[in-house]
Amino acid sequence: MHPDTTAYNRSQAPGDRDICDRLAETIDAALPEAENKIWHAHPVWFLDGNPVVGYSKLKHAVRLLFWSGQSFETEGLTEEGKFKAAEARYRSIDEVDVEQLRRWLAESRTVQWDYKHIARRKGRLERLS
Repeated sequence: MHPDTTAYNRSQAPGDRDICDRLAETIDAALPEAENKIWHAHPVWFLDGNPVVGYSKLKHAVRLLFWSGQSFETEGLTEEGKFKAAEARYRSIDEVDVEQLRRWLAESRTVQWDYKHIARRKGRLERLS
């Protein structure tokens, strides 16, 4: 895990920190080749420069976001925004279903939209895989 992600997690309240640590550990284990960094003030993992998954602290929950999640077959994510992103929200560590998270992470390898070049394409997404 990137030191900045560790610092982000440590800056959270104890219950939220537990959620963030569980998410980060599971993501790191499932996507060991992914680049992890703080992007727009939140931990995000990238495959080949394309954002795949990240999380952020909201007022009443920790939001896990998959940039291409609307295209996943595995259920349990909620649409987020006008592109292809989808999210899950956690209010306690008990809500984090690690097996379901691993299924989403496996799918994130094979289901990707090209966010890396979205500005160059003037907001139009293309499917990578």
